[in-house]
Amino acid sequence: MNKDQVWKLFTLTNDNGMTVEFMNYGCIITKIQVPNKYGNFENVVLGFEDYQDYRADSFYLGALIGRVAGRIKGASFQLNGKTYTLDANDGDSCLHGGSIGLNQIVWEANPFQDNNRVGVHLCYQCVDGEAGFPGSVRIQVTYSLDNANQFTIQYKAETDQTTPLALTNHSYFNLSGDLKKTIHNHHLVLDSNRFAELDDTMLPTGMLQHVEGTSFDFRKGRELGQGLNDRSWQNQVANNGYDHYFIFNHKLVHQVVMKDFDSGRVLTIKTNEPGVVMYTSNTLTDGLRFAEGISRQYLGVCFETQASPASLHHEGFPSAILQAGETYDKQTIFTFSVEE
Repeated sequence: MNKDQVWKLFTLTNDNGMTVEFMNYGCIITKIQVPNKYGNFENVVLGFEDYQDYRADSFYLGALIGRVAGRIKGASFQLNGKTYTLDANDGDSCLHGGSIGLNQIVWEANPFQDNNRVGVHLCYQCVDGEAGFPGSVRIQVTYSLDNANQFTIQYKAETDQTTPLALTNHSYFNLSGDLKKTIHNHHLVLDSNRFAELDDTMLPTGMLQHVEGTSFDFRKGRELGQGLNDRSWQNQVANNGYDHYFIFNHKLVHQVVMKDFDSGRVLTIKTNEPGVVMYTSNTLTDGLRFAEGISRQYLGVCFETQASPASLHHEGFPSAILQAGETYDKQTIFTFSVEE
C-alpha cells in the first residue's frame, strides 16, 4: 500500500462555475460547489475542515470504496472451491474492503482536458492477496466534469484471477448548501421495487422485500424524513434510517432524483450499476469539524451505486464477481440543476 506518498488536491471547474474538488488520497471528494435557485454557489457534500482528519475517518466521507463496497458476512467467501479470509473490521464482517481499503491509498493521478470535459484519471494496481482478495487487479477511476453540470465517475478494471470487485463512491450529499439543514426535507424518487432485508447485525438476510406499502417505496417520491421518523423494524435495525441495498428497475431515465425545494437544487443519478446502497448518515456522530460546520446525525445521504456483496453468500443478488479476462466497466453520472 502506497499510503505515504504526497497527497494532491484537484479542482475541476466548468464554464458555469460548478466545481468538484478531490484528492488523489482515497480519490476522496472534498467539495462540490453548485448554485441554488438564486445563483448562490454552496458546497453540497460533507467534508472535513482539516484534511488530515481523513486519515482516521471511519465514515468514509467522499471516498472511493473497494475492493468490495459494503459488508461481507463472516469476513470470508468461497470462490471456485476455495475459501478466502478477509479482514474483519466491522464485528465479524469485512466492511468496505477491510481496515486498509482503497480509500486509504494514494492513487496515481493524470489530469486531462478535451472539448467537452475536464477530468483526472486515477489509477492503482492491487496485488494478488491484498486485503485477502485474490487476483492482481488494475483499476482506473476517472472523475470528469462537463458544461451540462454532469460529474461522471467511470470505473474500469481488469484482473488476472476471478475475484470479487464492487467499487463505489461514498459521498454524503446535502442539497441545502453549506450544511444549513439536515436531509429530512429532501424529496427523493428512487427507481426500485425491491430492497435487501437486513438482520440486527446490518447484514442482508438473503431476502428481498417489496417496497409496496413501506417507507422504502420511493417510486412516486417521498421525503426522506418519512423513513427517518418511521419505526418499522427495517428502519430501526439501520439505526432509525436507511442503510439498505435497493435493486434498480432501470425503467426510468434516472435511477435517482433528489430535490431540496428551499434551495431549488436537484440531483439526478444515472448509472449502469444494478443497484444502490442508500445510507442516511444514521450513525454520524456529533462534533466532527466539517468545512461548513459541525457534524450531526442525518446531515447527508449517500447513494453507493454498486453490485451487492450479499451475492457472495446468497442467491438472487446482483453478482460482485469479475471474471479473469473480463473488463469491469461501470459508470455513474451525477447531474446538478435548479428548479424555481
